[in-house]
Amino acid sequence: MASVLGVVGCGKMAYALLQGIENEKSQLFNTVYCTDIERGRMELFGKEFNAAAEELQELVKKSSLVVLAVKPQQVWQVLGQVQESWSEGTLLVSIAAGIRTVDLEKAVQSFVPVVRVMPNTPCLVGSGVCAVAGGSRTGEQDLEQVRNLLAGMGNALILDEKYMDAVTAVSGSGPAYAYLVLEAFINAGINIGLDAGLSKRLVLDTFRGSIEMIEQSGEHPATLREQVCSPAGTTIAGVRQLEENGLRKAFFDAVEKAYLRSIELGQIK
Repeated sequence: MASVLGVVGCGKMAYALLQGIENEKSQLFNTVYCTDIERGRMELFGKEFNAAAEELQELVKKSSLVVLAVKPQQVWQVLGQVQESWSEGTLLVSIAAGIRTVDLEKAVQSFVPVVRVMPNTPCLVGSGVCAVAGGSRTGEQDLEQVRNLLAGMGNALILDEKYMDAVTAVSGSGPAYAYLVLEAFINAGINIGLDAGLSKRLVLDTFRGSIEMIEQSGEHPATLREQVCSPAGTTIAGVRQLEENGLRKAFFDAVEKAYLRSIELGQIK
């Protein structure tokens, strides 16, 4: 079968995927088809990525790789419409949070291999994390094909599927936690008299430098934190206040809640 990519759902992640392919100047696919309930999104994909709009059933019939990029609540409706449309050699890649490969396999024909991907929003700027898990019919060649597909979006990590709900709670939802922490930190700087622009610059550069120190040193964050906390100094006073206000507990609770919600989404049919 010719290398034909079919994209079901023209949202942000599908956009990031095609943008990544284009930025990589990849020759993975000869043709790209797309479909979406909003005609304006299909027109955008046509304009920016030369993707041809196609009806759902025809898209699946013509594609060698189908990316299912719809919301978890829409997955079963979409797959129900294309049950008889699959061809030998077609690979299904789902980026729907919480939906297990075993359930996806039941919804398609028995010869269709399924790969589940959990991307995050930094994929939009090519700095994302994509967790990849194969189903029972998936071979190494299928996983490598998906890794190549995702190359322009950031890091693609092939994992056992049992970790996917936890990955969703950490890297999938994680950018929102990071943005909230950064927002609060910037506002705290403004509260003590810094100009908004200066506070933002200081906070972003501080986080960027701190991450770089972890990367370069290989040290655990706790070790590096201890190095900043001089006895009776300003930093330990601030850290104590963060701990007293439950920062650590807030993260434990948030990640656990997102993890449980991912599991819950996978049970909705």
